[in-house]
Amino acid sequence: MSDYSNFDVIVVGAGFYGATIAERAAASGLSVCIIDKRNHLGGNAYSSINKPTGIEVHQYGAHLFHTSNIEVWNYLNQFTKFTTYQHRVFAKYRGAIYSLPINLGTICQFFGRALSPDEARSLIAEQSSALAGRDPKNLEEKAISLIGRPLYEAFVKGYTLKQWQTEPHQLSASIIARLPVRYNFDNRYFNDTFEGLPMDGYTKIFERMLSSDKIVIKLGVDFFEVKANFQPRQRIFYTGSIDRFFNYQYGILGWRTIDFKWSIEDVTDYQGTSVVNYSDPEIPWTRIIEFRHFHPERNYRDGKTIIAKEFSRFAGENDEPYYPIDTVVDKEKFLKYRALADSITNVTFGGRLGTYKYLDMHQAIAMALRDAKRYFNH
Repeated sequence: MSDYSNFDVIVVGAGFYGATIAERAAASGLSVCIIDKRNHLGGNAYSSINKPTGIEVHQYGAHLFHTSNIEVWNYLNQFTKFTTYQHRVFAKYRGAIYSLPINLGTICQFFGRALSPDEARSLIAEQSSALAGRDPKNLEEKAISLIGRPLYEAFVKGYTLKQWQTEPHQLSASIIARLPVRYNFDNRYFNDTFEGLPMDGYTKIFERMLSSDKIVIKLGVDFFEVKANFQPRQRIFYTGSIDRFFNYQYGILGWRTIDFKWSIEDVTDYQGTSVVNYSDPEIPWTRIIEFRHFHPERNYRDGKTIIAKEFSRFAGENDEPYYPIDTVVDKEKFLKYRALADSITNVTFGGRLGTYKYLDMHQAIAMALRDAKRYFNH
């Protein structure tokens, strides 16, 4: 009999959903085994120090913590203190740099006019009038209804096509709702009440969350190779892709993955900010991240910096699925998988991959706190 049988709770995946579930279960007095096929904690939020530069990097792309959920904020502050970092993004389009999200500064610069807030609203209303009174049915319609066609063509269409490998009119309107539009000069990317980056990095959060002696961590373990050892009495929380769990019975769900091209540059500052988006469709990468700018309070040494270019594409069978594409066909498949999931009494599906939802970190934590209350009364 495998030693897995000794645990009350099995958690598959050591990202934010899984770590929160494991911490809450242990706090309720339950014994927990958390497994992950990767050799580190943190899932896609994993961070580490790049030795040649001494700069902390987010190994799976930029992770910016922000939330207006006070429960999530208070919960995570048990395990880390946050910096005062506020995320600001810039976009390069046709050789010029613009601030994002779309704000009054972006609009004035793009159209070469000094516009008041009311004048900008009137201009965008005129440019989006074709969709007036209609409920946007997809990302393209939603974006045009928010910012008009010229700004959509410049900053959204090409970038979205590169990012999702799917025509914008085939994507959910909810995706573009993540990008606010402002008629003032506020260029802060997020609108949330709380924002910052963990003082000691993301990985330290997970180490502290999972430090209970009631939690056993097993890394480099593939769930599908050990699942026969689990018992019906055990509560399993699964955060892998739901279609893989059911052996692709209804077909493979659409996911996108990200490739990173890393480079160390012999300059102190490569681009002057943490993230620059590349809106031109002919440029293959979606954005460049320069990690030193995430922690300006740290005394990183001069003369070297590390950047990562992101390339987005469809996830193949052997790729790491990052985000659901969520087309109409995908939704139909997912509903079938969810019906199967609902029929299994001892398995709970969570996180982005397990629920096929485009979740931010704070949303994954909120989902886990909700599920913990349901199953552990804690």
